[in-house]
Amino acid sequence: MKLRSAGSALLIAVLLVFFSLFLILPVYTVAKDGLDPALLAEIFNNFLYREGLINSLGIAIVTTFLVTLIALPPALLYDRFEFPGKNWSHLAIMAPMILPPFVGALGFQQILGYYGVLNGILASLGLERIDFLGGEGKFFAVCIMEALHLYPILYLNLVTALGNIDPAMNEAAANLGAGRWYRFRKVTLPLLKPGLLAGGSIVLVWSFTELGTPLMFGYTRTTPVQIFNGITELESNPMPYALVAVMLIFSAGLYAVSRMALGGGASAAQTKGVAGSAASPLSGWKKWIPTGAFALLTGVAILPHIALIFAAFSKSWYQTILPQHATLLHFENALSHKVVVPSIINSLQYSVLAMFFAVAAGLAISIVTTRWRCKGSRLIDLASMLPLAVPGIVIAFGYLGMTVHYRWARLVFDPINNPVWLLAAAYAIRRLPYVVRAVTAGLEQTPVDLENAARNLGAGAWSTMRKITLPLIAANLIVGGLFAFSFSMMEVSDSLILAQKAEFYPITKAIYELSQILGAGPRIACAFGVWAMLFLAATLASAGLILGRKIGAVFKF
Repeated sequence: MKLRSAGSALLIAVLLVFFSLFLILPVYTVAKDGLDPALLAEIFNNFLYREGLINSLGIAIVTTFLVTLIALPPALLYDRFEFPGKNWSHLAIMAPMILPPFVGALGFQQILGYYGVLNGILASLGLERIDFLGGEGKFFAVCIMEALHLYPILYLNLVTALGNIDPAMNEAAANLGAGRWYRFRKVTLPLLKPGLLAGGSIVLVWSFTELGTPLMFGYTRTTPVQIFNGITELESNPMPYALVAVMLIFSAGLYAVSRMALGGGASAAQTKGVAGSAASPLSGWKKWIPTGAFALLTGVAILPHIALIFAAFSKSWYQTILPQHATLLHFENALSHKVVVPSIINSLQYSVLAMFFAVAAGLAISIVTTRWRCKGSRLIDLASMLPLAVPGIVIAFGYLGMTVHYRWARLVFDPINNPVWLLAAAYAIRRLPYVVRAVTAGLEQTPVDLENAARNLGAGAWSTMRKITLPLIAANLIVGGLFAFSFSMMEVSDSLILAQKAEFYPITKAIYELSQILGAGPRIACAFGVWAMLFLAATLASAGLILGRKIGAVFKF
């Protein structure tokens, strides 16, 4: 489809303005104030800031390593064997994503705390209690919590990459006498590099810039938490800008290093499987081994979720393995608390707006890059994926910087008195890549001949879009909208940074504030988290049922 009309040119211009205003300008604002040589030198000379960077890098590296260890074995099992429950395994793998890791940290603390579940087991065996969350224990708790949340992203990318490998290549190596382990090292693993790059780079950058999880564990010696603590001095202290600029540089560097480390063999992995599925059936009791492995992995991954549910229903859970008494009091208190119901309404408002923005922009971007393929479409496609490489904390901080430096921005984006449009824009730009990938996948699977036939019969561009294209990609639009809406409801970094007043708190900010209240506050936060978990579970299940195995395309970048 060629770009001919002035309306098409106008659409591209609008997209360029959209990216310039909501993505490029926030990053420029941070870089302009933060890339001061004197400030950067102060960061690297100051022990506290230097320690924060080292800890954040350590979290990213350890988390990515753990995610690889967790995700690779089940991906290989899924690709190579037929087993009972295989059609449902993707939904099981995605179970950890139904709760943001910073909310799951509430349940994880109940498991690892000094008077928690693990220490209750040790005490029942007559052993000494261990302070799992003391000292460096918080570091590893953050890494484990993030790894249990992020491994589905790498798993889905690995499954997609394995599906693109021609089984004949492994068969040829086997016929030449290569053993199973040798074939894995010399054939399978090199061809998996694109999947490792796609998922691993996301996990690396995500865990490096994660704010909510270390904040909830009280692990304050990380750069994201130091940035969060410096927000109150934004107008008088330029150091937070420098910290954000350093985080942006390090994130880009981590992405570049991961590409250099894993991208060398990417070209070799472009061979599509032409010999059909390599999955072989298992007989007897062996066919239940992969099923058991998936069940065990899912069970371990959702332990924080289970602990969160138990904590929400528990009246007393202290120095015991399981709660002693159940109650609905925390749910009643959650509904009656002054910040809870307003935060639900606020999140619904922000997320609905973000969904409309993201779906409208995602549809336009997908059409430009998939159907028109005009001059500048590559640039727009690249811009649509940049929110994955640019940390959410950088974008959120950039929005705050815009309101400080530009008077016109304060007229539209007021983080103090009316952050509705600010949060909606931040949510939309953060979830845009998922919408673009979902819609693009639908357009690529829709034969363009159907649209050309309609045009040849006299249908206009808009009529063809409305009666042919949109109905054929309706499922993808729905899934993209579901992801944009549900993950906006649970967005952490933007919510913690951009919501300044209690009356504008979204759900995640309300959960954080509740967790800081002494006494019953953490239990109320757990009860509120259960509602959030059920909401995300329903959304992901709906998306999985609509797309099936193709849901992996949404997380493939």
